[in-house]
Amino acid sequence: MSTDAERAALELTEQGTRIADAACGVTDEAWANAAKHYDDAPTSWRIQMSNLATIADRTEIEVLRGEHLDATMIGDYDRFASLFTKDAVWRIPFANVELTGWKEIRAGIERMQAAWEFWVQNTHPGTIQLDGDTASGREYIFETGRQRDGRSVVMYGLFHDRYQRTRHGWKFNQRVLEPRYLDTTPLTGAPPQGSWDDQ
Repeated sequence: MSTDAERAALELTEQGTRIADAACGVTDEAWANAAKHYDDAPTSWRIQMSNLATIADRTEIEVLRGEHLDATMIGDYDRFASLFTKDAVWRIPFANVELTGWKEIRAGIERMQAAWEFWVQNTHPGTIQLDGDTASGREYIFETGRQRDGRSVVMYGLFHDRYQRTRHGWKFNQRVLEPRYLDTTPLTGAPPQGSWDDQ
């Protein structure tokens, strides 16, 4: 159960962050209630707001990384390119790939995905370090697939990222893929056809 002080701080935070319903801000009553429990209610509220802003930024960056994977998996290359800033760089040094800007990134991801017979990628959250309107981070990945020329790939690696806050939200400013493990043993499986009973 929350204490009176925690409820007072929560009330300040809730009133201060109600934007969608056109609320008029923090009421005098809420300030007075918080002042009973804190020597400096405005400072307490700013701390709460700072914490919420940090949570919101981290959540938005996680969503951005999820969109990167989803757009690739379903072949939505316009959405994929839109996740980057206008001057962003997307690099895969191991494969001699360096793409700069929306146009190159859009064309590059479509070209690379067209080379696969099938391809699946999974990601795992890594770090995020916020620094005002910029941030850096890492995301860990596993991917497996077979290219149309018959080459198979099982790869574990990580993305090294830089993010930028824009008027459209957080975007990738740089994303660099670093493989840490690569296995090219031919895969024996294939995309399923028909039902489970047909396999």
